[in-house]
Amino acid sequence: MSDAIAAAAAALNERLGGGGIDGSIKLVIEDEGSVLIDAAGARAADGEADCTLTASADTFKALLDGELDPTGAFMGGRLAVQGDMGLAMKLASLLG
Repeated sequence: MSDAIAAAAAALNERLGGGGIDGSIKLVIEDEGSVLIDAAGARAADGEADCTLTASADTFKALLDGELDPTGAFMGGRLAVQGDMGLAMKLASLLG
């Protein structure tokens, strides 16, 4: 597991407060791997998800650090979203 994946999973679990979400979201970090978020929390995994977000490691780091607004990243083409936009917005509220 890459450092970027481990850091993303840890940061997301901290924001989830030990819980999870209804549905599933996969974060695909280009050239690193993916993080799956569901009712069990966030972990390094690759599988089917209701919503998939794809971006570079730098973009995800900026999102997790609060340096980049998720909506701005999406509108600026730095973050691609496929699937359930409602879940993507739920994740945006966790990040922002």
